[in-house]
Amino acid sequence: MRDFLPGEKSKRERILSIIRESYKRHGFDEIETPVAEDSDRLHAGLGGDNEKLAFGIMKRGLTQEDLQNAKDPLELADLGLRFDLTVPLSRFYATHRAELPSVFRSIQIGPVWRAERPQKGRYRQFVQCDIDVIGEASVLAEAELILASLSAFSALGLGEVTLRINDRRILEGLLESFGFPKAEFASVLISLDKLDKVSVQDILAEIEAKSKAPEAVRALEGFINRPQTLEFLPFGERQIRKALPDGFDSVAVANMVELGSILEAAIGGKAESLPLVFDPFLVRGMGYYTGAIFEAVHPTAGYSVGGGGRYDGMIGRFLGTDVPATGFSIGFERIIDLIEFDETATEDSVALIFDTGIDTSILMKLKAQLVSTGVRVRLERSTRNLKGLLDELAASGFSRFAQVGEATEVDQLTFKNLNQEHK
Repeated sequence: MRDFLPGEKSKRERILSIIRESYKRHGFDEIETPVAEDSDRLHAGLGGDNEKLAFGIMKRGLTQEDLQNAKDPLELADLGLRFDLTVPLSRFYATHRAELPSVFRSIQIGPVWRAERPQKGRYRQFVQCDIDVIGEASVLAEAELILASLSAFSALGLGEVTLRINDRRILEGLLESFGFPKAEFASVLISLDKLDKVSVQDILAEIEAKSKAPEAVRALEGFINRPQTLEFLPFGERQIRKALPDGFDSVAVANMVELGSILEAAIGGKAESLPLVFDPFLVRGMGYYTGAIFEAVHPTAGYSVGGGGRYDGMIGRFLGTDVPATGFSIGFERIIDLIEFDETATEDSVALIFDTGIDTSILMKLKAQLVSTGVRVRLERSTRNLKGLLDELAASGFSRFAQVGEATEVDQLTFKNLNQEHK
């Protein structure tokens, strides 16, 4: 959990505003949910390994006897800090469904908490930027999310981001075709999820050590070692089918092909021209994904910078009726260092520099007059090291400055361009 200095905070807010405006242009509406949720809801088996990292909030009024008799620490907590924004969104939709449109497109931006072991790119408190489409069962939802997400990355200057796409049903269909029993699917997928970090042989050895179906492991090995399997192929029907075993087909494959057709219509060209690749071994670790899954990668980052997928079964846990849902989250903390902004101020902002002894009522009068015209104003006491002060103001995003001197009205001030003068 970190503090942010003014310059850092300003950059973060600028990035968030770009993401917000980009998503809003694609028809999404922003909502807000509480930072705490019921503990039972956070540990309902839908958050995968993230549930183990959830911070619990202890019940009020616990006695020493309660503490001694608890068999599980979770018995002592009735609330917890949210570890993502998807579980709160599902509860939100179940609560407010009657007040929302039949297809609800939401934006959620806010902090989440996980008891991580802090390291580069991983923090115990971090911001997530989510968009979700709830109530749309067709691949139209995936198409909207893909285009909105790529648009946001482009607006941030991250046009080199590539979106890897797969479907959990394709993964499970492959494992079934290789001969793995369903009871082993989850275990095999956990191992396959490490393919971008661990060698193929190590992955296969790990699966073989856990599996009771050696012939299935051999079939998997043969498939992985095909020349075309580990190529990340452009997102088109020919490439999708090429990446899968001959004769392999499913509703999920048809959905992927249909998604490509929709994207081609949207951009007026081939979907292959978009930065999309079909990756038959993309897993995504969350346990609640039921269909298409996405992961955004950037060539200069050694980790994903966003991800998501379809989670049709989650809202039904709260509502009693399944509702189709698909979402995507930008890894906000992971893109911060990838984004470079022009430090030149983007708004008219003025520093009024004054000497000790000046009438403060005049200072406040000048400031109030400038503020009333929409200008950002800061009062700064003059220092012997004027250049150092101007450097600091420029770094804070101020565009102009004026030395008050004997001026009593705004039109008596002489304004200078800060970004030139301080050099």
